[in-house]
Amino acid sequence: MCVLASGDPMCHGIGVTLSRQIPISEMTVIPAVSAFSLACARLGWPLAQVETFSLTNRPIASIALALSPGARLLVLSADRHTPSLVAAMLTQRGFGSSLMTVFERMGSESERRIERVAAAWNESDLADLNTIAIAVAADRETVIFPRTSGLPDAAYRHDGQLTKREVRAVTLSTLAPIPGELLWDVGAGCGSIGIEWMRSHPRCRAIAIERDPTRLQYIAENASTLGVPELEIVAGEAPEALTNLPQPNAIFIGGGVTAEAVLETCWNALGEGGRLVVNAVTVESEFKVLQWHDRYGGELIRIGIQRVGAIGSFQGWKPFAPVTQWAVVKI
Repeated sequence: MCVLASGDPMCHGIGVTLSRQIPISEMTVIPAVSAFSLACARLGWPLAQVETFSLTNRPIASIALALSPGARLLVLSADRHTPSLVAAMLTQRGFGSSLMTVFERMGSESERRIERVAAAWNESDLADLNTIAIAVAADRETVIFPRTSGLPDAAYRHDGQLTKREVRAVTLSTLAPIPGELLWDVGAGCGSIGIEWMRSHPRCRAIAIERDPTRLQYIAENASTLGVPELEIVAGEAPEALTNLPQPNAIFIGGGVTAEAVLETCWNALGEGGRLVVNAVTVESEFKVLQWHDRYGGELIRIGIQRVGAIGSFQGWKPFAPVTQWAVVKI
């Protein structure tokens, strides 16, 4: 059997799809020049310094994480409508000054190249087979978020159920995401822990488990806005909602630790070397954490944060509720 495909079959192509079902020893893959290589050759861009994406089966928001001034992106379009959607997304997020170059039917006699800044993009007569090159430029007032943990609290839409920036940074450091690992964010609130876990590396995966309908909407909006729309969201209450989920490498419990069987279910779900991190604020949750620390060991720390705030006409330190954090590796 022969499968004829354009470009490099192993670069977002049919070869990748086939390799999931057929051993590579049973296939012969004959690559040709990919659309990414052709675009770099046209633009004079070093491919090793370019971030590449395919939107053939992923949401437009997938490229948002790579948006920073000076970045160069190459994007495979799903169809003729993709460039307009990308231009709208760039403009909405404060990158309307970015230069977009769309290449149609590269390598053929009917190859065409169209260039415009995203904010002025109005081209609709395009071929379905096209590739987008983006030279990212931020508008003057655009806020740029880093990929490190501890994003500003204002980056999230929430109802107060948010792990504060300083505690979040410590929590992500303790969870220690490794590329390819899966996190369960149990009692996810607005999704900040799972989102920043996924922002740490493109291969990090997370499942956010939350019961509140409004917060579920916040999680989806925040994940899309912050460039990780692939965050999996599970609506339900732990421990019942944890049934049949894929085995995690790490679990964070930010809420509901005192609920019946939540800690037991999470602990049993972890494999050898799996990591569990629990943040406790109430006396009841702290008591349960202390019991489990006595049983399984691990590390206990207390995080106290104070921020400057107004006290009458003066400034003073205003403390947040201290957080007791328990971290343990299952052996």
